[in-house]
Amino acid sequence: MKKENNSSNFIKRLIVTAIVLAIAIGAVVYAFDPFYHFHKPWFGMKAVLNDKEYQCIGTLRNFDYDALIVGSSVMENNNNAWYDEAYNVKSIKAIRSYGATADLCYLLDEAFKDHDIKYVFYNIDPSSLSADAETTYESTGCPMYLYDNNPFNDVQYLFNKDVLFEKIPYQLANALSSGYDEGLSYNWAKWKEFGPHMALGLYYRPREVKDMMEETAYTENLEKNIALLTSEVASHPETQFIFFYPVYSMLWWDGIVRTGERDAYIYNEKEITKALLQYDNARVFCFQNDRDIATNLEYYMDSLHFSPDINKLMLDKIVSGEGEMTLDNYEEVLDGVKDFSDKIVKELIVPYEEKDMLTYEITE
Repeated sequence: MKKENNSSNFIKRLIVTAIVLAIAIGAVVYAFDPFYHFHKPWFGMKAVLNDKEYQCIGTLRNFDYDALIVGSSVMENNNNAWYDEAYNVKSIKAIRSYGATADLCYLLDEAFKDHDIKYVFYNIDPSSLSADAETTYESTGCPMYLYDNNPFNDVQYLFNKDVLFEKIPYQLANALSSGYDEGLSYNWAKWKEFGPHMALGLYYRPREVKDMMEETAYTENLEKNIALLTSEVASHPETQFIFFYPVYSMLWWDGIVRTGERDAYIYNEKEITKALLQYDNARVFCFQNDRDIATNLEYYMDSLHFSPDINKLMLDKIVSGEGEMTLDNYEEVLDGVKDFSDKIVKELIVPYEEKDMLTYEITE
């Protein structure tokens, strides 16, 4: 009988210990909250942002800000402080690697729910205008327990050994470091190399030159993406939206001419630019024909990803009004981009061909 009581007491103590340990683990994760799912940073710590799929949605819901830096991976190398100083705001990044319009509009909607936004700085990637106008978070394996506002599945976060033993220590190491810069959220440039050897090495040139597509090849998706973006602008007249087309390298333009997509991409840009410029609270800038940058491969890691210097240069031009398009000049500007791409394939890329510096994609 005594053995049974001892066994029963041991099991009870074990259960109590397990419960106390679980509560303690959950409390630690909740308090430090490295994904900022429940709250902004506590204990005076800096916000350590290096994993956008896990952290971006929480920061948009819980942080204090009045401006958004929106776009794909090419926007990650911006320093938030540049925008804060230029526009007297407190900015935060709303980033999605692929820059799909539907995904970015989802992030915008989350931000607008509980924040008054003065400015939205939105990078438009040409490929985003032809992409499906459906969100991709679930289909690409994002942790939906962080997105869905369902408290019952937060156990996947609160009792996660990787969060406890990897994410929180990483957060603490950086948050308590005097050298950590919060403005460099999601920045990937620190450990990367830029220059012709990198850009050319990562550019696999299409071997076949295809016939140019019809301009309207992507009309169905384009119209849906235009509707998504114009709805954001129309729904928030108190917010100033600043859209811009980034400066990709000449290698990227060579590639889309060879795939036959160039005319359709420029048509898409004309259509969405015209639609956005109907609104008083929208401005649109184009940097695609900045020839000094696009032709200088020292600035590029691959055909489209550029160094932080270019992020800063584009912001400086926006502040000064350089590169701005209007209803009177947008067609001329984008026709100039098309002319520039023609010069690339007929003239500027030729020296690289002659020196056999281009690697062609492998075809079956």
